[in-house]
Amino acid sequence: MDTLLWILAVVLVIAGIVAIVRKQLLWGIVLIVVGLLVGPGGVSILS
Repeated sequence: MDTLLWILAVVLVIAGIVAIVRKQLLWGIVLIVVGLLVGPGGVSILS
């Protein structure tokens, strides 16, 4: 389960960075924050 959360977190952070590059700053910040919260190193929502 940790591996799945880690992969999801990485995808969210990468999507956030891509959104920021595309000038969608707010959406990018939201994706990065959610990615950091979901990741095993952060405050996991599912556990």
